[in-house]
Amino acid sequence: MAKGSSLPLLVWLSPAFPVGSFAYSHGLEWAHEAGDVFDFETCRDWIGDLVSSGSGRNDAILLAAAWRAVGDDDWHALSSVVDLSLALQPSSERYLESTTQGKAFLATARAAWSIDRLEKIVALHRGDLTYPVAVGIVSSSYSMPLSYVLEAFLAAFVSNLVSASVRLGAIGQTDGQRVIASLLPLVKETAERASRSSLDDLGASVFRSDLASLHHETQYTRLFRS
Repeated sequence: MAKGSSLPLLVWLSPAFPVGSFAYSHGLEWAHEAGDVFDFETCRDWIGDLVSSGSGRNDAILLAAAWRAVGDDDWHALSSVVDLSLALQPSSERYLESTTQGKAFLATARAAWSIDRLEKIVALHRGDLTYPVAVGIVSSSYSMPLSYVLEAFLAAFVSNLVSASVRLGAIGQTDGQRVIASLLPLVKETAERASRSSLDDLGASVFRSDLASLHHETQYTRLFRS
């Protein structure tokens, strides 16, 4: 596969890529138990808010910043993005969710795909790494177009949360696909905005989702790790 091809991204962001995303609900498990997410409309609105005004949007901005830093060989800028993305995690479970997937994503990409540039980056940074930053690093090292990476990343973000909602029994499989289809225009819009954004544009207004991740830490019965 020629470097610069976008096809590997479909593999990297598919459920078959071993990052363990199936184990996390991003706070949806508590939101479902609390009665916030229970049908097509509430699931669509909850996930849509994350994409437009929450962690999905912020993750896309962080991904873009990491992508640019790697492309510019600006290791100081990359280190700043790494540190900021870790500091932005609102709870211990969300920190675990993002860093565990980030570590697994980078390790699998290094093991299965020939990307020499990753070795220099790994040598420079051996600490925790969030998932969006890891995707930004790997995709930039592979010379993938940023616009395509952002759209694919956000689409995978939506699909994973829909999968969690289905497994929780909040919605059925058909409604899950309806949620994904209804949010794809928002995914495209958010990706386009993130491609033009800087770290100064980071910010969120989905406090209920952050509370959900905090409440999940002490939830009595749980299917997910977050």
